[in-house]
Order: sequence, then C-alpha cells, then structure tokens
Amino acid sequence: MMFEKFAQIEKLILEKKIKKTIALAGSQNADALASVVDAHRKGVADAILIGDIEHTHALLRELDESPDGYTFIKEPDSVAAANIACQLVADGKADFPMKGKVSTADFIRAVLDKTRGFVPKGGLISQTTIVENTQTHRMMLITDCAINIAPDYAAKVKIMQNAVALAHLLGIECPKVAAVAPIETINPAMQSTVDAAMLAKASERGQFKGCVVDGPLGLDNAINLEAAHMKDITNSPVAGFADILLMPELTPANFVHKVFHYYTDMHVVGVVCGTKVPVVMTSRTDEAICKYYAILVCILQLLANA
Repeated sequence: MMFEKFAQIEKLILEKKIKKTIALAGSQNADALASVVDAHRKGVADAILIGDIEHTHALLRELDESPDGYTFIKEPDSVAAANIACQLVADGKADFPMKGKVSTADFIRAVLDKTRGFVPKGGLISQTTIVENTQTHRMMLITDCAINIAPDYAAKVKIMQNAVALAHLLGIECPKVAAVAPIETINPAMQSTVDAAMLAKASERGQFKGCVVDGPLGLDNAINLEAAHMKDITNSPVAGFADILLMPELTPANFVHKVFHYYTDMHVVGVVCGTKVPVVMTSRTDEAICKYYAILVCILQLLANA
C-alpha cells in the first residue's frame, strides 16, 4: 500500500503486533524520551535508556511514566552513550539506535564505526526528510538535509538511490525525482544544473531502476504544475508531481526542511538512509510526535527486511 499519513504506518505496525527495542543514546532529552514512552505505551517498542539516569527518571516522572519495563545504562558522557547504543544494536541486544541528547557529529561517528558494519562497503549514508503533505495527500521526500554537505554527481546518485529505496518502502512504486537547481536551464557555471541534467539523461537511458528523474527543475516547478507551465515546462514526467526533491547541496535542503517544519502544519520527519540497520537521528528541535513517527519508520524498515 502507499502510505499517505504516518498514522497509517502506525496502524499497520499495531495490527501486526510488532515490538522492537530502541537503544536511546542521551536519554535525558525530553522530546526523545517522550517519543520512546509513547512507543512503549502503544506496545510498538521497548527501550534501553542510556544516559544521565537521575535526569531521565525525573523526566519519566514528569511524563507520569513508571521506570518499570525499561532497561537503564548509566552513561552521562554523550560520546560514550552513542557508542553504547550502536554497540547494543551490533550485538543484537537492540534493533536500532536513536539519538537523544547527543550531538549529530558524535552520533554519526558511532554509526559509521566500521567495526559495527552498519554501512555497506561502497555505500553512502544520507538523510531524507519525509513530509506528510496534507495538500496532495501523499508523502514527499527531500534529500539530503543533514549529512552530505556538497555532494558531487556520484554522491548524488547514491543519495537519490537511498531516497528511492525509502520511497518504495512507503509504497511509491516508481517515484518521480526532481533534481532541483536554481534555474531550469543548463549553465556550466552552475554545477547543480549540470549534475541535474546528467541525472535526467541517465534516467532517460534507463540507468536508474525503480524511478524517473528530471532536471534541472526549480523548486517551484518541481512541486507545482502551474509554475511549471508558466515556465513552458510541459513535457516533463516529473514537474508538478515530484515525489522526491533531490537538492543540490545541504544548505538549501536544510532550509527547505525547516520551512516545512516551522511554517506549515505538515508533519516533517528526518530519516537516515543507506545503513543496514534503521537509525533514528532527528533534530534536537523536533517535537516528540515527529520523533515518534521516525521510530515508526524504523520499525517499518525492519518489517520490510524481515
């Protein structure tokens, strides 16, 4: 099925009575802990809470949640907490790690530790934002908003393929990928337009499976058909209906993510792609509900790989 809302993912997981174990690094983060408590109460996840235990217990009391049923590991150092969480997953004692009160850089380093084998050889991890688009009643993906700063063409291919795999998981059989650039024409002085055109041509020749790519496309005409027609873009298989916005680099992608987060009523959830195990690495400013939805996506990934 094609998911239109995160609530549909929750419904599927509840129907299948799936329960996984989260290793939360830096458990003394209020919103991260609240999302884990929500998952625990609904019966979709157990949790190992790693961090400042006294602070974590205080937050649980604020949530009217008993500490019974949780496993605690005292580790106030955030770097060590991130490594413990990832090692628990590598040892099969938890199903996926989650970032709490830990810096993104420290958490990523723990995920990338080669001894744990979370990243396939030759693979590239990336971040993809899932937007629950209430206007079109479907999910839209934006990548990469948090990990790869200035990807070259080869990296963009891997970032796109990671997002396409996630789109398939969400039930989008052949996602339309917009290679976004500031303008819709090719300008050799603007590498983003060159990369976008190369991606589009490679897609036209069948080099990418399970998706269709077009570009360069401006953000406006990638998601709005009227804007595309106003710029005489009338024969694009993607313009106006993009499922995936492949952004030219991290800075504009991050801005777009935050615009959706703060200036719309749509749920916006960040997901790590390209790893062998699911990873919850949401922003520290994300609300508990978005962190909970990220947990659901991780469980959906495990379900698909079972």
